[in-house]
Amino acid sequence: MTAVDLAPQELRILVAVADEGGFSAAAARLGATQSAVSHAVRGIERKLGAVLFERGRFGARPTPAGERAAAHARRVLRMLQALAADVRGADTGELSGPLRIASFRSAALHLLPSALERLAARHPGIEVTVTVVRELGAGTAGEVAAGRADLGIATLSGPPPAGLVGGALLEEPYSLVHPAGHPDPRTLPLVDWAENCGSYTRAWWAAQDWIPAARVNAEDDGAVLSMVGSGLGMAIMPALSLTGAPPAVAITDLGPERPYRSVGYVTTPELAATAAVRAMIRSLRSLDAPSPERTKAQLRAV
Repeated sequence: MTAVDLAPQELRILVAVADEGGFSAAAARLGATQSAVSHAVRGIERKLGAVLFERGRFGARPTPAGERAAAHARRVLRMLQALAADVRGADTGELSGPLRIASFRSAALHLLPSALERLAARHPGIEVTVTVVRELGAGTAGEVAAGRADLGIATLSGPPPAGLVGGALLEEPYSLVHPAGHPDPRTLPLVDWAENCGSYTRAWWAAQDWIPAARVNAEDDGAVLSMVGSGLGMAIMPALSLTGAPPAVAITDLGPERPYRSVGYVTTPELAATAAVRAMIRSLRSLDAPSPERTKAQLRAV
């Protein structure tokens, strides 16, 4: 197969059109004319031998081939940035440059701050941005695969998705969460949210005949905790979500058979070798795992 020679500027044009959803918006972002962007995209499509965008009154939507091409382009452009940062670091001994992290909500609130504090103390030249992504569908791993993030903090139920590498950081236990002082919390209606209880807890959940179908489905774990504290029901929640739980909430240990959720990181094979990503992984690995005992002093046996 003949090698395809795409210049960095062509990759930037490809990404801009995919991100902006049209040639005019991409041109404005790049400081170019619409005709120049359109001409460049046609040239890229000829080189790749595939239609990358569906054109229409709606703008320009990436085809499946276009989505994949844009993901590769983002990753190549990111590696060019990393190349420059790593070379400068080898010369000066200091790490610098951007680091993009995608994280689900409770990890962004309760896991990342300590890790980022350690990273900043050791490597103040690394510029971190954090994007909170719902852990549904492709989730944070999808952001990494698409080239929009360098590192994803993800819930893991097996090996990382194809094309990515990663590892576990902690196993967080689930607990029964209910209004403090309630005499029989298992009789309360269930409050839940869409991201909760994936494949890692499905078998345990199905075996619990005392857990009803959710009566209230909230937007996120913070809303669930607030509703439980207001006396609207009980919930089954992982430890990260219970960090700093209010006094109105009680946390009950689910016993030795309680389920756990694995939280880890994912990145691309090429970014895993870069200095900034390696430094962030070291900071994450130095953290202590959460537990119900740490998130709430008030525990009682089921």
